[in-house]
Amino acid sequence: MIRRYIASISTSILKRTCAATTLLALTLGCSSTKPPNTAAPSGSIESAVLAQSPTSLLAQNLNKSKKPLSVASCPQNDGFTESVNFATQASNLAQSANSKQDWDEVAALWVQAVAWMQAVPPGSPRRAFAEKKVIEYMRNLVYSQQQASAIRSQASTVSFSSDLLNEQLELYLSYVAAVGPPDVLIVGSSRALQGVDPKQLKHSLAQRGRPGLKVFNFSVNGATAQVVDFQLRRLLKPGHLPQMIIWADGVRGFNSGRDDRTFNSIVDSEGSQLLALGVRPELPSDEPNVIPLCYRFPQPCANKTFRRVQASVHRPLSGQDSHPPIKFLSSGTGILPVADTSSGTGILPVADTHPPIKFLSSGTGILPAASNAARYELKPIAADAATQKAQLIPVSRRTTVAMRQVNQLTYSIDSNGFMAMSAKYNPNTYYRERAYVSGQYDRDYENFNLGGKQATAFNSVVAFTKARKIPLIFVNLPLTNDYLDGTRLRAEQQFRQRMQQLSRQKGFAFRDFSQRWPGRNDYFVDPSHLNRFGAIAVSSLLAADSSIIWPRPKSRRSEG
Repeated sequence: MIRRYIASISTSILKRTCAATTLLALTLGCSSTKPPNTAAPSGSIESAVLAQSPTSLLAQNLNKSKKPLSVASCPQNDGFTESVNFATQASNLAQSANSKQDWDEVAALWVQAVAWMQAVPPGSPRRAFAEKKVIEYMRNLVYSQQQASAIRSQASTVSFSSDLLNEQLELYLSYVAAVGPPDVLIVGSSRALQGVDPKQLKHSLAQRGRPGLKVFNFSVNGATAQVVDFQLRRLLKPGHLPQMIIWADGVRGFNSGRDDRTFNSIVDSEGSQLLALGVRPELPSDEPNVIPLCYRFPQPCANKTFRRVQASVHRPLSGQDSHPPIKFLSSGTGILPVADTSSGTGILPVADTHPPIKFLSSGTGILPAASNAARYELKPIAADAATQKAQLIPVSRRTTVAMRQVNQLTYSIDSNGFMAMSAKYNPNTYYRERAYVSGQYDRDYENFNLGGKQATAFNSVVAFTKARKIPLIFVNLPLTNDYLDGTRLRAEQQFRQRMQQLSRQKGFAFRDFSQRWPGRNDYFVDPSHLNRFGAIAVSSLLAADSSIIWPRPKSRRSEG
């Protein structure tokens, strides 16, 4: 029986106002066990640690008089002490956490520790120290979320023989459950996964008078025309399809002469066999039954100090494992984690256990390079969570089991399916660590043929989208001068001519950006993959294209 893909649900971060002055606080109510209709970003190690300072929970002008809040009880409290108590509980529980429910509880405790530590007033002599603790506690929160999510992923029993397709499919179904199908869906290979930023496209469109469009990137590393055809026509239900599709890629995905390893492994997978029987992956139709468990969070009160109020974080019923990890928004208001490269304190420094993903030079897919970093586990820490330091002990020196390994790809992708890469391509250093492969010896270009099975798959997608009145835009993504040697340049020219001809005949839009920035190495992470800056530029170009008729937002449900 096919597994049910569990959606990641996040705790809301709300604003409360006291009279004329706005005080930002983290609050949750003891109410319904239903999750909010917003999809919180599942942060990667790169996106979860942003280069900006934490947003203060206190606004300016604290000396203005305020009316009392209508709360049942608002006793004075010490935010620092409250935070230390919650951090101590989280640290102690983390030592024995062994299930998803355990790690969800750890995450919930770190959320509270962060909220109370952030509530230390700016005028307090403890404020500078508190700000550093917020950074450390946020790192611990991210780690506990990762552990909870890793258990969820390990519980999966059905696979399409592609880790990234499995992750992207689960995220997409969760996105649909939270906010509905996207208005614009991006598909393609790793070049699209890194090359078109949904949030930037949404933002740029809003600036040009098209606000409210929901955009999701459902790209998969190694995807060819056959893989995209599989995703759109076989994998997704009709009700999960978007209003518009942007297919972003290049000639490599259309060469029928190459060995299509990604598609072949998907076809042979257990998930594909179930699809052949008419069973599509889907989420549970009902929310799990839970009972509320209330926690305290800081709340603005009349006497200009934060006080405690009861708020709910829900614990699953006995025997159920459905409590979702609590996630923070990666943008907008609320507490935002900060870049911090020091060894620091806390459960486990992210830099030590989740090194940046390195990519091999050959092939079309994203291939994480092997890492020789030692695996670490936790040594029990002191009871005073405000001064403790977790000690990392190599597994080889311990007899106990190491902490579970977490899939790095999962945490490199944001809530809209986009993988942001910040590294910039420098040919002077890039080829010191990897061999240069010319187009003549590149397997993606061998037996070059723009007809055959890939052409058939592309025609199927065009006919499929046309029958359902879904506009299709194909974007030929940028490449560097270093990549476009004689062999590849000839292939690009053939591909461009063919796509221009087909677009006129079949009625889809074709945008050729392949040689838009051949010398802008700062837009690339390697010779053929864009980094986040190149992705922003591509997304902005698409939004500025006045010939594209963008859809109207189909749903008012916000992405958060």
